[in-house]
Amino acid sequence: MTATLRQAAAAAKAARPGRVAVIDVGSNSVRLVVYDRRSRSLVPIFNEKALPGLGKGLERSGKLNAEGRREALVNIRRFVALTRGMNVTEVEMLATAAVRDAKDGKDFAKEIERATGVAVRVISGEEEARLSAMGVLAGVPDGDGLMGDLGGGSLELVLLNKGRIGSQVTLPIGPLRLMEATDGDLDAAQKIVDRHLDEIEWLPQVKGRTFYPVGGTWRTLARIHMEQTRYPLHVIHEYRIGRRPTEDLARVVSRLGKRSLASVTGVSKRRVETLPIGALILERLLRAAKPDRVLFSAYGLREGSLFAKLSPADQAADPLLVGCADFAGMDGRFGTVSDALDSWVAPLFAEEDARRERLIDAACLLSDIGWREHPDYRAEQTFTRVLRLPVAGIEHSERVILALTLAIRYGASGEAPYAEPFLSLVKEEDVLFAQRVGAVIRLAYALSGGTLAMLNQTRLLRKESRICLHLPEESRQLFGEAVQRRLEAVGRAFDKPVQIV
Repeated sequence: MTATLRQAAAAAKAARPGRVAVIDVGSNSVRLVVYDRRSRSLVPIFNEKALPGLGKGLERSGKLNAEGRREALVNIRRFVALTRGMNVTEVEMLATAAVRDAKDGKDFAKEIERATGVAVRVISGEEEARLSAMGVLAGVPDGDGLMGDLGGGSLELVLLNKGRIGSQVTLPIGPLRLMEATDGDLDAAQKIVDRHLDEIEWLPQVKGRTFYPVGGTWRTLARIHMEQTRYPLHVIHEYRIGRRPTEDLARVVSRLGKRSLASVTGVSKRRVETLPIGALILERLLRAAKPDRVLFSAYGLREGSLFAKLSPADQAADPLLVGCADFAGMDGRFGTVSDALDSWVAPLFAEEDARRERLIDAACLLSDIGWREHPDYRAEQTFTRVLRLPVAGIEHSERVILALTLAIRYGASGEAPYAEPFLSLVKEEDVLFAQRVGAVIRLAYALSGGTLAMLNQTRLLRKESRICLHLPEESRQLFGEAVQRRLEAVGRAFDKPVQIV
């Protein structure tokens, strides 16, 4: 396990310093996201969007919407000014379907450049699809199935084969474009969507696999489903729904009127106009592709554009562990002991599978993350923070396991009331695993105080039916009441007697 931790720590340290920003000029929205640095684990520090609707009327006029153009430019100028105030070292401005398809798109790109001094990169449909797919793979490295990125003017579809990009297509069926082409007639829109999907020869390859939706319209559907089902963890990334429930939700939403949609929790007023068509597109796509499940991605074009610039070695690094190494570097008291801690706990978890070993790695990296918190609330604050940590490469159930592990490391019991709403996302054996790992890490800190030299003087072993703490004669002064209590807690977690040797 320690080699993996060393790789993650190296990737975190190798991240290029300096804040980076992406301004995404889309058919419906314009968005600025600022990240703390270019890294395998991207952490947004600022995120703002506007919905000027550049692509409104494009289908009929062939030009960008005049009012949308003015509003977009106002917001883009603001975004660029913000990046300068934030000392951003690199700004990338990407323009997608509306700008590349409009007769006056090139003129608008030049106008932006004159007004801001930032070059506009008008990307092709193929490039947009590729970068969106890379964004999904940045967040879900072993992605396998179909990526779909729905913008206001187009839909990009990319086949994913166990972390590799396969066939791709760009379709002119974004919500704004369809609304104008059909005057909002859902039946007519459905026929257009079905006709385009029928022409994709490789789409049947998605059957039984996973669909990865990208884009604000489809993320809104995820939020609606969370509210309807009272799902406890409101983290969009890696939120999973079966195909049938997603189809049912999309069908219902596609037929709701504006007034009804405006009253639905999770729907912003400016999404009301495009959401029904966006939901229709999702329903027809799921019917055609027949994936088994839907896994929402918070990563897309913007993250893909930055991920594409990383070295192959950095791209291959584990995003969860790199992210945890980043946070460990910011919050550790005595320098990182995670590598030694990982080796110290390993003898008690030698039979765990790769998934759980990875969670132990992450827990060791984050093991000192809560030291700044008030002692009375340290376990609870750590649980909440880890549960919602802005890292990728982790399922929702794994978030709960990791958060519970770190809360126990800070003294929580396995039945902490603040953890109760989230335990429905994990199994009983997962809770027991968290209790064991948390208890062992807690013992390690009691012995060593979080210092490497002290930790290296001791060992934890499993001998026959006992758990043994090895303390050399010269290290016996490390033993005390707190260590005794925490050693006994380890014994209770494993249901085994303990012994000092």
